[in-house]
Amino acid sequence: MDKKVKPESLQSVLMNYLNNYREDIQEDVEEVTDTITKEAKQELIQSSREKFKLHGREQPYYKGWSVKLQTRNKLKYHKVIWNKTNYQLTHLLEFGHVTRNGGRTKAVPHIRPVEEKYKVEFVDKLENKIRRNK
Repeated sequence: MDKKVKPESLQSVLMNYLNNYREDIQEDVEEVTDTITKEAKQELIQSSREKFKLHGREQPYYKGWSVKLQTRNKLKYHKVIWNKTNYQLTHLLEFGHVTRNGGRTKAVPHIRPVEEKYKVEFVDKLENKIRRNK
């Protein structure tokens, strides 16, 4: 910015610059969010497919993982990964549950490890993306 600015127009020039910067960051956030959610969904499909087999056969639970756009506006871009066919099972499988006879089933954590991994990866990718745009 080698352009000279008069004191009267300083506010408008700064606001334009900040708005452009915000739009660039917003594009980066959307791009990184889209790639991370796709990767996390694929990993959830793989881990669900491997961990939940009954009598040696795959169960349809792994097929239900989907990505949904929750919120999109100037301040927030929010996507959710959820199981659209067997959403009731996610909590029961992740944490275990009481059986009919009074016993408990074994918890099979398959969502939380993927979530923790991709939280860190999201932050790293977003920081790298923003720093390269400068």
